[in-house]
Amino acid sequence: MESFPQLETERLILSQLRASDIPAIVDYANHKRIADYTLNIPYPYSENDAIYWLNQAHQGFRNNTLFVFAIRQKSDQSFMGGIGLHIEQRFNRAEIGYWLAEPFWNQGYMTEAATTLIEFGFNQLHLHKITSSHFTQNPASGQVLIKSGMHKEGELKEHVRKGAAYHTLLVYGLTRSDYEQASGRRNDQ
Repeated sequence: MESFPQLETERLILSQLRASDIPAIVDYANHKRIADYTLNIPYPYSENDAIYWLNQAHQGFRNNTLFVFAIRQKSDQSFMGGIGLHIEQRFNRAEIGYWLAEPFWNQGYMTEAATTLIEFGFNQLHLHKITSSHFTQNPASGQVLIKSGMHKEGELKEHVRKGAAYHTLLVYGLTRSDYEQASGRRNDQ
């Protein structure tokens, strides 16, 4: 893929991160609740963290190992959060990661974004499987994954460490065959 894709939903635009997003990224990511629910977002969150994330996203796209999208409101293209696919080429699979600014929680935006990214992963990137995981203390994330069509596959007890705490992850997945079967059912209705 030579140019970064742009994906649209009813209410959202998923597009490439821009340097002009940095102030909004810092403002939204610099909240303890965001850090508490994610593995890779530190607290406090600084401009240097946002710059690092943008550089990582752009380099990952060049290497075809990472697609990181800004989640934007369709009405004014303002930044709301981020969602991405970390590609594991050897296994033809990817892992979804995401975060959303607190003012946009509990409105269905993340499910809308995740569903669209799953479609992109299977239909454009031709992946065999898409996975994701979340901390047990963030059950809303599990609801996003289930509503997006993924299935709970298991639990990894005290699998990751953030700061001094070990966290258990709940793991979800969706194979191409399950995705196609579910898509066929939805199209037949």
